[in-house]
Amino acid sequence: MADDQHEEVSKKVSAEEEIRRGITVMRRVVQGRSRGIILDVCWNNQGQLIEPNGHTLTSFIGALVRNEIPITCDDWRNKELNESKEKIWSEIKRCFNIEEERRGFCMKLAGKLLRGFQTFLSSKFLKDADGNFVDAELPKKYESLISAEEWEAFKSKRQDPVFQRISATNRERASSPAYPYRKGRVGYGRLEQSMLQKEESSETSLPAHVLWKEARVGKSGVPQEEGLHVYQKCEELSQSLSPDDTKGILSRALDVPEYSGRVRGKGFGVTPTSLSIKKGKAPSNRELHARLEAMQAELDALRREREASASTVYRDASDKNSINCTFQPNIPEGISHCQLYLSSPYYRMVGKGKVHNVSGVLLHTRELPAGCLKVSVDIAVEPNAALLYPSDDSDATTVHEAVGSFVAWPTNLICVGYETPTKSKSKDDAIPRHTDFKKMRLAMPPHNKQKEVSNASARIKSSGAKKTVARKKPTTKYRSCLRTFLEMTDIPTGGVRTVHMEVGIFGFAHDQMIGNEDFMQVFSHEEIGVTVVNTYIRFLYDKLMRPNDLDESFGFLAPATVNLGLILSRPDTVTEYVLRILNDNKDAEKLFFIPFNTGGHWLLLAINPIREIVYYLDSLGNDWTTYPDMKVLIDTVLQAFRAQRDIQTSRRGANSITWIKVACPQQRNQIDCGYFMLRFMRDTLALGRLMIPTDYFEEFKCAFYTKDQVDEIKEEWCQFMIELNVFS
Repeated sequence: MADDQHEEVSKKVSAEEEIRRGITVMRRVVQGRSRGIILDVCWNNQGQLIEPNGHTLTSFIGALVRNEIPITCDDWRNKELNESKEKIWSEIKRCFNIEEERRGFCMKLAGKLLRGFQTFLSSKFLKDADGNFVDAELPKKYESLISAEEWEAFKSKRQDPVFQRISATNRERASSPAYPYRKGRVGYGRLEQSMLQKEESSETSLPAHVLWKEARVGKSGVPQEEGLHVYQKCEELSQSLSPDDTKGILSRALDVPEYSGRVRGKGFGVTPTSLSIKKGKAPSNRELHARLEAMQAELDALRREREASASTVYRDASDKNSINCTFQPNIPEGISHCQLYLSSPYYRMVGKGKVHNVSGVLLHTRELPAGCLKVSVDIAVEPNAALLYPSDDSDATTVHEAVGSFVAWPTNLICVGYETPTKSKSKDDAIPRHTDFKKMRLAMPPHNKQKEVSNASARIKSSGAKKTVARKKPTTKYRSCLRTFLEMTDIPTGGVRTVHMEVGIFGFAHDQMIGNEDFMQVFSHEEIGVTVVNTYIRFLYDKLMRPNDLDESFGFLAPATVNLGLILSRPDTVTEYVLRILNDNKDAEKLFFIPFNTGGHWLLLAINPIREIVYYLDSLGNDWTTYPDMKVLIDTVLQAFRAQRDIQTSRRGANSITWIKVACPQQRNQIDCGYFMLRFMRDTLALGRLMIPTDYFEEFKCAFYTKDQVDEIKEEWCQFMIELNVFS
């Protein structure tokens, strides 16, 4: 009886608390609009919302979100929300004087406010004092916003094991911050504004570490002692670093990793892009077209300049003293080691040798073609690449046939300065074990792949080489070019594009959405997500697999479908998908790559279902026992695949799925796992082998991938994005 009375009193108190404050509907803003009052809003030079009316706009967006977006929404980027988002933006423009270019910020803020509302409902009504789940009824206060069906679906999602595990992880991470934020709902933007007004400063912004320190001062006005130590360290670093490095001072002082698109100490709305690009009116289509025409004109001018420079090397055979007397600026006089490139159908190295930039030199008693130099070919990296100027005397038409002889090579496709071993060199001059084989595979015809790889492996084995030849560092030209193109689009302000993934890649066709966050992961060297992984797989499929018929021997499984989260929440869905792909390819032996995400780490599974072998490649050095649910599902799928193929095995061998942990290169930070995983696939495809050695491939064996090797992945991805014209 007492318990019932206590429960009844608690309900009355809760009801009184609900009545005490109603739902925020921002009537003042709506009524003002009816009287023709449109509120102005202000922004700082970093694109953050400030006063006057910054707080009002934020509250108004929150009210719109609660009215227009269901609380069951899990993905703010879902296209089904476009109509509701359009309505929210239309209402904002009716009440506030706001530019179109601010739409991206407002939509991001709306998504943030939706997540905050969901967290509030869960914490306020679905948890008791100890954090345990409570099966509560729909609060009367929100009956006008939330239907009974939505509330039941919301509660069901909050009880999902995957959600609870992620929630517990985030709650633990946020439970005891070393330097807690103490400014409530003010935010960094309005905090910076108040500090500048208080100091009557003419500056438009403050250093991140100054804001960070002030944000950790409570009502007492006394800063944290630990925070003062960090601030002092930032001050010392600011004296020793160049101005270009100041954005990383706070991260260095805190000694913590950064995350994609985040600028520490600046708050919501500030990204690396917004700090480096001056905010202004979004360019019109006419302005963008004019910029592109100007860039094209500049490229044409550079091309004409190069052609004019190359034409100066014209040689007259009747005057031997004048032959080859004009030396190219990047090729020294005399005989130099060099790398030989071709530019069509794409730019790649096809051979190595020596360039003879010597006065009076002839090629088989004939004059050299205009714009060419005489080279001796020592190594064929791409054996079947056709010579631009076939040799009449030796009947050589390919790079392989030209080994050991002299040919003419265009000057602008010769790279000088790297020692090139010849066939007679000692073991210390063995061929490189990294870049050459990968580039070689890109254009090698199928009937020559295995032969060339075997010959290369034999040369390495016989030489006993342990050192690699110095390689030219990869440039950042494609990253810079792609970034320039993106800055002239709406992508940095929230626009998205799509990359088509045809059915042959993952077994189903779909359009992969890609946005600014995905590009910034590559530009800023952050942890990459599934979008970057999927689009790089499209690159491997288009550039490496199909041209060489490797799609008959290799395949991919979609990381968005096969991952630890879905294995734990929907194992039947994962099993059905993997089994379908294996059954569709059961007539031939094939190696399937699974880029596997564990929730914060990428690793690679390579499965040969016919031989029932699973290769496990983890750049952190873990083994499959770390993820038992993953192993159980893969074993189950392979056993089901065996049963459907009607393969008879002994009772002892029924569960004998072979798992092999490969001693692959190991990452040395907390970011590179995704890039390492992509290189594992790239290395395997470059060699075209269905078996991965336990100690990894001899051609690519190393303790870790260098920064240059990671940058190669970025450059390939950026070049491919440019080819796909994703910025249009």
